[in-house]
Amino acid sequence: MFDSVLVANRGEIAVRVIRTLRAMGVRSVAVYSDADADARHVRDADVAVRLGPASAAASYLSIQRILDAAARTGAQAVHPGYGFLSENAAFARACAGTGLVFVGPPAGAIEAMGDKIRAKATVAAAGVPVVPGSGGGSCDDDALAAAAAAIGYPVLLKPSAGGGGKGMRVVHHAPDLPEAIASARREVRGAFSDDTLLVERHLATPRHIEIQVLADAYGAVVHLGERECSLQRRHQKIVEEAPSVLLDAATRARMGTCAVAVARAVGYTGAGTVEFLVPAQTPDQFFFLEMNTRLQVEHPVTELVTGLDLVELQLRVAAGEPLAFSQDDVRCDGHAVEARIYAEDPADGFLPTGGRVLHLREPAGPGVRVDSGLVAGDIVGSDYDPLLAKVIAHGGDRATALRRLDSALAQTSILGLGTNVAFLRALLADAGVQAGKLDTGLVQRRFSHWVKEGLPNHVLAAAGLRALLAREPSGPVVDPFALPGGWRLGESAWTRWRVQASGHDPIEVRTRGRTAAAELVVGEGAPTRASAWWQDGDLVVTCDRITRRYTCAADGAAVWLGRDGHSWELREQQHLDAAWRTEQGAGGAVRAPMPGTITVVDVAEGQQVTAGARLLVLEAMKMEHVLTAPVNGVVRELRARTGGTVERGSVLLVVDP
Repeated sequence: MFDSVLVANRGEIAVRVIRTLRAMGVRSVAVYSDADADARHVRDADVAVRLGPASAAASYLSIQRILDAAARTGAQAVHPGYGFLSENAAFARACAGTGLVFVGPPAGAIEAMGDKIRAKATVAAAGVPVVPGSGGGSCDDDALAAAAAAIGYPVLLKPSAGGGGKGMRVVHHAPDLPEAIASARREVRGAFSDDTLLVERHLATPRHIEIQVLADAYGAVVHLGERECSLQRRHQKIVEEAPSVLLDAATRARMGTCAVAVARAVGYTGAGTVEFLVPAQTPDQFFFLEMNTRLQVEHPVTELVTGLDLVELQLRVAAGEPLAFSQDDVRCDGHAVEARIYAEDPADGFLPTGGRVLHLREPAGPGVRVDSGLVAGDIVGSDYDPLLAKVIAHGGDRATALRRLDSALAQTSILGLGTNVAFLRALLADAGVQAGKLDTGLVQRRFSHWVKEGLPNHVLAAAGLRALLAREPSGPVVDPFALPGGWRLGESAWTRWRVQASGHDPIEVRTRGRTAAAELVVGEGAPTRASAWWQDGDLVVTCDRITRRYTCAADGAAVWLGRDGHSWELREQQHLDAAWRTEQGAGGAVRAPMPGTITVVDVAEGQQVTAGARLLVLEAMKMEHVLTAPVNGVVRELRARTGGTVERGSVLLVVDP
């Protein structure tokens, strides 16, 4: 076994790999960019080496800098995690050229499976069914259009290199194809430095099921069962489970046999995943989708049902050890479900968010596992993928696993940036999900049902009482003139607060008295008795005879409250007059929904536009986001420039109605 291993990644996967290295007694070497100088994986490792600036191209994607870090620290092997260089054949070859062991498959296997066009031909030759689509030959725009016409619409555009949903576009009509191709090429060129696309038949309601395989250098190949990954948004998984409720024993065995055949066809070694699309109406059919020649984000569910540590097995295979078990030895126990926590706003089309982690509370309990790269104080920016953490639950059956996962998400509190935790709870509570009736389009069809959340009065009350509590003098003797409401003959005066939550209009909250026994009015509601106090750092509020406990954090004018997986960003402002209104003209301003880089500017100063017309394209966290005109009008104050970086909330232009 190796004495020292460099982990060429960041975030939760780097932390997870370091955890296994520590358990095995192997020295861990972390690498980091300037943006990650204080990150958790840097703190957890035995040694850490700076790579360069925040840009991934100058840090985590720099082969030479990673090789230099390995040489300087005496690392014998490199574990690439997933993403970044994990499926880069040139990196695998460069490692071998310097005598460094790449913890993954041979470069030839990466190339064979990394090029999706070549991969389809390889597995088809091995007798594995594939989705009808474009094959080899030209992949220019005309060839893609001809292939789409031959297949028949709707079709799916996808990159030949890379994955994670980047660059994937569903096209329903031929006139929409040219713009879809242009947009997809831009996105994948930035993500993978390769804008080659292919086109396939779009299966309307498929289920996404993958098989975990493991192979050693001596010809042994086994599979570790399947994972169901059908709950996706933007073609990227958000909830995964093992096993799948769809498959019967015979189909499971056939898929496992096909997955092993795929691995053998390319001389695979290490851990990999063979992914299939399965029509929901005919689950005995399946089509090869792709092979991921690396560890998958969702590998923990397989670990929990098999009891195996896939990272340890990767390291042992890479060190030249044979597999210590055969296919007949593989057993699956119970059920496991994983939920991915992203820095994103589901209500705003899953656009990435960002900010400083002001408060962090991660769950614990029977059957609960958390893979996280977060620490309080982290700044989540736009340089990297918005995945923050994964919460995984295991139980004797699916119902128990789902119940434990929901409870764990309810315990999760991340304040300071928007996350999808509350959305995940709503998704898991859906009757179809509970019954196992899934497909890859389910989230897209129904997500609006899970994000229509009003602003609870109790949260507004909590915000007003928190503001009162923060300004209230402490101690047994109180100067009445020091109270927020001042002192008046006969009774205290009302203190008025403007309270505004993100995405909602401001509401007036009035408070009177001390927080131990206050009067409170929310909006046009009736006065009620309320009280608030701090307990173990949390804000406890009683209002309308209901007591609720909130996690709480403040950052300048912003105050964050969290409860049961929900979080609210609020702004509290004391005011003296009841006549106040929102900022004038805000309806015509187009603001950056997250920090990022402007890649396309479609309009000019003074140009007339219609509501919904594309104005700009913003790239953030490896994804493209189209910004459209909010109203009919004329473009004014155009500040966005192609290639320019912008901060969240900054005005990019104004459309005068």
